[in-house]
Amino acid sequence: MNELLFTDIHTVSGLLKTKKLSPVELTKMTLHQIQEHDPTLTAFITVMVEESLAQSMQAEQEIQEGKYKGRLHGVPIAVKDILQTKGVRTTGGSKIFENWMPDRDAVSVQKLKDAGAIIIGKANLHEFAMGATTENPHYGSTRNPWDLKKIPGGSSGGSAVATAAGMAFGAIGTDTAGSIRLPAAMCGTVGFKPTYNLVSQKGSFPFSWSLDHVGPMTRTVNDAVIMLETMKEKIEKMEEAKVIPLENLKGMRLGFPEGYMLSGIEPGVKRVIEKALDRLQDLGAEIIPIELPLIEQALDALKTIAQSEVLSFHGPLLNKYGHLYGEDLKYRFRFGHDIPAIAYINAQRIRKQFIKKTLRQMENIDALVGPTNVQEPFEIGTMVPEQAISNMFTLGKTPLANILGFPALSVPCGFTQAGIPVGLQLIGKPYSDRNVLQIGECYEKAENWIEALRKNKNYVKLPQG
Repeated sequence: MNELLFTDIHTVSGLLKTKKLSPVELTKMTLHQIQEHDPTLTAFITVMVEESLAQSMQAEQEIQEGKYKGRLHGVPIAVKDILQTKGVRTTGGSKIFENWMPDRDAVSVQKLKDAGAIIIGKANLHEFAMGATTENPHYGSTRNPWDLKKIPGGSSGGSAVATAAGMAFGAIGTDTAGSIRLPAAMCGTVGFKPTYNLVSQKGSFPFSWSLDHVGPMTRTVNDAVIMLETMKEKIEKMEEAKVIPLENLKGMRLGFPEGYMLSGIEPGVKRVIEKALDRLQDLGAEIIPIELPLIEQALDALKTIAQSEVLSFHGPLLNKYGHLYGEDLKYRFRFGHDIPAIAYINAQRIRKQFIKKTLRQMENIDALVGPTNVQEPFEIGTMVPEQAISNMFTLGKTPLANILGFPALSVPCGFTQAGIPVGLQLIGKPYSDRNVLQIGECYEKAENWIEALRKNKNYVKLPQG
């Protein structure tokens, strides 16, 4: 196992820039890792062997000629197969689009390509991004690299596993109720959901147009910053100053809505989260108990909004291709068909009220804090379709940031007794993305996550072959 494949973007970019490492060499090493381990992990639907090698040769020539484009130049990155890639099939994790070749890239993919990133492959996902497990009936279930019997979380499970297992240095994911952050937490990686529309959704199969987000999945918070800086749109409300690492968190006030954040939490996960909260306080942060009025109504509203909006895209497809959908999606669509228009309108009204009330509660605090996941991942094949619709709400506390549209970060914070990673979540105010990332990076460095993995040489429990 090559340790270089488990380092971060920041490190390999330095080697590539100084020509101590070749983009072609790095891409071949990554492809070999995929060939070796993806038959077991099923993190990819399509591996872009020829395309990535061609991109790496171009990157190598550019760097040799002094045309270095930045920290993603020559770095292998995976793309969730919900995002269009020009000339490379984009399935959405569905049989309906198994042979679809888009004629253009998604905006976020194009931005990565323009920065010189190597698109290594299309990552597996829960069908049409509509689930929390990445159990895909068409392309195989993605397996958690820390326990191959368990789910990796979803829907961006393939993106998280590719990043965790040395098969990409980062990935693009999408997040409608936690689909970036939940798999990141369960696979021991970083996942960042930016403020709504800070990263363009254009070129992505929609789940829920008013809840969907596109964001980076990486090994470190700094790597998430690198990807975000490349992928983001220019928005006036977004501060332009670069993230400056914080030495400590003195003066930071973190709101902790304990009633919501700790409901349904397993004892082993709770112990990890309590230790993480203690560390934040050791760093100087003040943990402030707060309430979130209308939280339950808002989460119910999210379900109504998502299951209504998803039919605006899938309705026409269902008439012709209904038989090609997985059983859990068929159940979701039946649920969505029964929602009257007035319920959708009321859900959006509640959402606006909740955002206003939450902003009022956050006036004197820098971010909300709590667990990303509150349960360990369960075993693959144990969930029935009728229960699958609620998985995101029972497994974690991620939907909160989607109904708000606020930036949210998941950063690894330790292991359960079973050796499964747990994620700590930070949720900021609109367009405070960099502030959230600063807090997360300060915490991450205090825990020394990457160095601990390197020291243990127990990156992931990959099968030995």
